[in-house]
Amino acid sequence: MTASRTDRLRRATTMTFALSGFVIASWAVRIPDVSAHVAASHSALGAALLCLSLGALATMRLTGALCERIGAGSVSALGGVLLCATVALPGLASSVTGLGAALILFGAATGLLNVAMNSVGVRLEVVSGRAVLPSLHAAFSFGGLAGSLVGGVAASQVAAAPHLLAVGAAGLLVVSFLARQLTAGDESPSGPTARVVSRPVLGPGRARTVVLTLGAIAGCTAYGEGALSDWTAVHLAGDLHAAPMTAAAGYAAFSLAMGCGRLGGHRLLDVLGETRLMVYGALTAALGMLLTALSPAVGAALVGLVLAGVGLSNIFPIAIARAGALGGSRGVGLASTVAYGGLLLGPPVIGLLAARVGLPAALTPLPALALVAAGLAAGLRAADRAPAVTFPLPWSRAEVLVRLRGSLQPVGAGVRTAARQHASGLTLLYSGDGAPVGGPGVRVPAGTPAPVRRAPFRDLELLLGRGPDEALVTAA
Repeated sequence: MTASRTDRLRRATTMTFALSGFVIASWAVRIPDVSAHVAASHSALGAALLCLSLGALATMRLTGALCERIGAGSVSALGGVLLCATVALPGLASSVTGLGAALILFGAATGLLNVAMNSVGVRLEVVSGRAVLPSLHAAFSFGGLAGSLVGGVAASQVAAAPHLLAVGAAGLLVVSFLARQLTAGDESPSGPTARVVSRPVLGPGRARTVVLTLGAIAGCTAYGEGALSDWTAVHLAGDLHAAPMTAAAGYAAFSLAMGCGRLGGHRLLDVLGETRLMVYGALTAALGMLLTALSPAVGAALVGLVLAGVGLSNIFPIAIARAGALGGSRGVGLASTVAYGGLLLGPPVIGLLAARVGLPAALTPLPALALVAAGLAAGLRAADRAPAVTFPLPWSRAEVLVRLRGSLQPVGAGVRTAARQHASGLTLLYSGDGAPVGGPGVRVPAGTPAPVRRAPFRDLELLLGRGPDEALVTAA
C-alpha cells in the first residue's frame, strides 16, 4: 500500500475516533434528562448502564475474529453505522426496562467500534513505524469535547430524543463518506488492516503476565474515565446544583484536558519515558478525581476534572501500545479487553454505590484505583530492572583464584616433599627383584659380587619431580 493511501486511511481512522467521541459524549450529557424522563433512581440508572457494559463486552469477544475474517477497516465502518443507528434509542425509552434494552444495543455497537478502530490504529503503527494511538485518542477526546458542547446547548433547547436522533442522522452521513477509505486497507493482504503478527519480546509466561498487568493499569484508569464521562453531569447538576450548561461544561473541560494531554503525548514520552508518564499521570488523575468527588464548589470540581483529564490522557494508549510490543497482536487484544472492561464497568458500579452512600462518596474509589495503577506501573519498571541476586566479594574472580592458589601452594609443596622422601626410602630398602636388602636374618656370603640394583620407584620419583640424574642406583 502506498504512503498516500496509508495517509488517507489514517485520516479516516482519525475521523472515526472523533465521531465515536462525539456520539458517546452526546449521550453522556443527556443522561440526566433521560434518567429523569424514565424516573430512574441512582440504582436503577446504574443497572441500566450495566446493560450498556454487558452489550459492549459481548461484542468485544467477537470483534477480534471478525476483524481477521473481513478486515478491521470494514468492521470499523460497520461499527460506525451501528453506533449512529442506536444512539437515539435511549432517548426514545419510556421506562427503565426499555432504557436497559436500548443500552444493550447501543453498548454492543460501542464495543464493536472501539475494538475495530483500535485494531486499525495498532496496525497503522506497525506500517508507519511510529506512535499513532495517542493522536487517535486525542481525536476521540476532541470529538467528545465537541459533542458535550453541542449537547449542552441542545439540553437547554430540546428534549433528549430529537437531539440524539439528529446526532445519529449526522453521524450516518459522516460514516458514508468514511466507509470507502476505511475498507480500502482491507483490499490487499499487505494493507495496514491486514493481519499483523508480532514476535513477543518476552517468553510466553512472562509476556502474558506483563500484558495482563498493562491491561489492569489501563483498566484502573479507564474505570475512572468511564465513571467521570457518565456521572460528571449528574454530579454537577444533582449534588452541586449547577445549571445544565455548566454541567455539560464539566464534561467538556474533562474532554478538552484529555485531548490536549494526548496531543502533547509524544513530547511527554520523549521527556519522561513510558513508565514515568504513566506513574505521574495516574498520581495527577488521583488528585483531580479526589477534588472532583469531595469539593463542595462547582469551580473546584471543574479544576479537578481538568487535572483528571490531563493525568488520564496518555495512560490508556501507552499501555495498549506497550502490550502490542511485548505480546504481539494477541497482547493487544488481551490488554484491550481488560482495559475496556474497566471503562465500561465503571459507570454502573458507581450507580449502584451511589444508591447506598450517595454519589460524592461513590466517586471516592476512583482516586484509589488511580493509585493502584501508579503502583502497578512502578512495579513493572522495578521488575524489568531488577538485578540478579548476587553476593558481592572484596576481590575479583581472577584475584580470588590467585589468592587461593597462593594459600594452597605451601601445602602442596610439603606433601610433594614428603612423598619424594618416602619413595627414596623405599628404593633403598628394596632390590630390583623385590628382595629386601640386609633385612633381618639375611646373610650375604663373603666374596659374592654385589649386583647392581635399580631403583624400582624411579618412575615415582620422576613423577614427584626428581631429575633423571638423581635416580638412585645403589650397591649393597
